[in-house]
Amino acid sequence: MKLQAALSAVWLLTAACSAQSNITTQRQSRQILQADFQPPQVFENVNLVRTTNLEKGYVRETINVVVSNTDQKSQSEYYLPFEYDTIGRVGGIEVRDKKDAAKPSFNVRLAGMASVTGVDGTTTKPSQYFIVTFSEPLAPKAQLTLSISYYVLTALSPLPAQIHQNDRQYLTYSFSAYFPSAYPTLKQKTNVKLSSADVPDYTTTTGLTKGKDPEVQGTKLTYGPYDSRVEAGAIHPVTIRYEFTKPILVASLLERDIEVSHWGGNIALEERYWLRNDAATLMDNFNRVLWAQSNFYQGAPSSALKELKVPLKPGSADPYFTDDIGNVSTSRFRPSEVRDASLELKPRYPIFGGWKYSFKIGWNNALSLFVRKLKTPSDTYILSVPFLEGPKMSEGIQYERMEFRIILPEGSKLVKWETSGGTNLPVLIESQDLHKTFMDTVGRTSLTLAATNVVDELRDIDVLVSYEYTLMSALRKPLSIIAGFSSVFVVAWLLSLVDTSIGRKQK
Repeated sequence: MKLQAALSAVWLLTAACSAQSNITTQRQSRQILQADFQPPQVFENVNLVRTTNLEKGYVRETINVVVSNTDQKSQSEYYLPFEYDTIGRVGGIEVRDKKDAAKPSFNVRLAGMASVTGVDGTTTKPSQYFIVTFSEPLAPKAQLTLSISYYVLTALSPLPAQIHQNDRQYLTYSFSAYFPSAYPTLKQKTNVKLSSADVPDYTTTTGLTKGKDPEVQGTKLTYGPYDSRVEAGAIHPVTIRYEFTKPILVASLLERDIEVSHWGGNIALEERYWLRNDAATLMDNFNRVLWAQSNFYQGAPSSALKELKVPLKPGSADPYFTDDIGNVSTSRFRPSEVRDASLELKPRYPIFGGWKYSFKIGWNNALSLFVRKLKTPSDTYILSVPFLEGPKMSEGIQYERMEFRIILPEGSKLVKWETSGGTNLPVLIESQDLHKTFMDTVGRTSLTLAATNVVDELRDIDVLVSYEYTLMSALRKPLSIIAGFSSVFVVAWLLSLVDTSIGRKQK
């Protein structure tokens, strides 16, 4: 629990508590462009260095580029192009001023064009764009160093697509040696970081550099540097095939619920996963004997998921692990009051490539570690909870869709929220509703944040929620229970006064 982050946000929440809208409601606006749109050629990439990280089961891109304004007017919009089939798998895009990390990130909005089907039946899929808006317009001939980072999900393909049970797995990744840019680039290079030095195949280029291209050094490949001018939109397709004998974990959906109880002094957390392994599928049927033998050898190659390790906040208790069948006993919990607790989960069966597994985990923790009461305004509380917890694996986990729900005590109102810490914040879509459970009267306020294209590296993000919870709201449930039981007793007493005998009446 990051209490420092929670306390640092108290002043901001206090100052904005009387506002009617959320403190920060992150929404992704989409702009529709004309079919023949071309970005204005008002910038030039003076020097560009791209780092492509393939150490996990998804792609992490970081681009540092020096941008120069070549127009006669100040400019404030920089276009980032993506292929039509790729932009829907891009997440956590963030653009900052490289030389001033203290400044907030620039505003990024999505813009694109719909695909067009011609008379002959062919479909044209135009480039899509993210538009970066600078906080201050860039003057003519001025330069700005941008730091661009984002993730690309489900971009890696196993080759061969089918392997034997104990074979090593190789993945391929196709990209452009030239960074796809909407503007001319004078100098650039691409560094590719891999998890293994076993790289049997990679595309080489000729005539682009004076030396060997790419340069291979252990687990790193470098394409470039290319010192010649590269025009806007130019690409040079290349492919890398490298060893990655690990599962490629993808959660098609993660539902994360956090229920707050002031009466019990407890916070209950539950996560529901729909998980699959996108690794190479088995060429033969699953051999359980061979699988049992491989478990006796340390470091035996396997792209199957054997276990999940879930670090939990200090003080976590009462964990459970269930799937579609019921309780799963193959788990181990190591509690701790001073450091992160550990929950080790072993599915009922190994999850090989193409296999799926849906399960649910949950645990409890003390409410005092997550909630603080503000002095002013009165009856106002601030809740700080992690946006993402779940398994922490060396191969990483990618979430195609995530629904994060906070269920506050019954009677809570004036709910406001914001995010704190972390980088590459996902786009969050907010909705508020009432959640009714046992013995509720008006229902509990429920805040839901939905996001797509989330990766496990977003564990440093906290969600801060402020809400008003008065004494009368706290007494609502016990008073309603007392009133209910009193009504039952009164009705029973009145019924006992009614003469229901069927004997003859006396005259």
